[in-house]
Amino acid sequence: MSTRPLPMTVPVPGLPAQVRIHEVGARDGLQNEKGIVPTEVKAEFIRRLAVAGLTTIEATSFVHPKWVPQLADAEDLFPLLGEIADVGDVSLPVLVPNERGLDRALALGARSIAVFGSATETFAARNLNRTVDESLAMFEPVVARAKADRVRVRGYLSMCFGDPWEGAVPVAQVVRVAKALMDLGCDELSLGDTIGVATPGHVAALLTALNEAGVPTESIGVHFHDTYGQALSNTLAALQHGVSTVDASAGGLGGCPYAKSATGNLATEDLVWMLDGLGIETGVDLGALTATSAWLAGHLGRPSPSRTVRALTPPSSPSHKE
Repeated sequence: MSTRPLPMTVPVPGLPAQVRIHEVGARDGLQNEKGIVPTEVKAEFIRRLAVAGLTTIEATSFVHPKWVPQLADAEDLFPLLGEIADVGDVSLPVLVPNERGLDRALALGARSIAVFGSATETFAARNLNRTVDESLAMFEPVVARAKADRVRVRGYLSMCFGDPWEGAVPVAQVVRVAKALMDLGCDELSLGDTIGVATPGHVAALLTALNEAGVPTESIGVHFHDTYGQALSNTLAALQHGVSTVDASAGGLGGCPYAKSATGNLATEDLVWMLDGLGIETGVDLGALTATSAWLAGHLGRPSPSRTVRALTPPSSPSHKE
């Protein structure tokens, strides 16, 4: 007697037929770890993610090692990832904060980069030591040089829905900075709910306002944190609007240092479970992805916060052990 696979596929009209998952676990996830993960483990993690079917895997960050010591091995890690090309058509974006970071990334052959801006002044001052407009001016030559070299550029915009110092962020304020970031020449805009306070209506309102300002839906990705348990509902709201690029982190790695209750990024496994149930194609093998996150949980010595990882792995797995 065969067992029918779960989840049962029940499509909902009006949603994208396919979603590209922008996997951020190796960069946004691991940079929040207290300990330093060995370079070889990071490389194997990325390789396993590619084998599981993820085609966009953010590999590392070329910020100054003093600021993010967990990713200080970028020069050592990136050359180890050449084998990923053998897995398939996989993109390995890297974060660059300025022209120096761009120089380092290009010297190693990076063909996809991201810059990281803020919709609020307080976070810009604390994270970039600049005003919002000064940070945009810093990004301008980075984006221009990358585009001239035919390198794909993603623009991250943090604090799009709420800021721990400034509270709720007006939609018009986010739209102004988002439009300015796109006007620099970014190919894609990722809207970050950095402290996880967004709700579906807020998501829909911001996406509508961005469209009205001339930012097309096909250029927008969403990046939700699950602090208040809203990440999947917010993702569904974005899908209903037509967004087809969703950021997620394998095993739910990551968090926000500015919100003690933050539980990290949307777990890639939880996202894939929902998309599988909706009949939306991702190209991701959920079993292989879950095994990868369970494997990494063993290296990190703590359980995965992903509910899907816990549900699909045996109780003896490192994903369950405290």
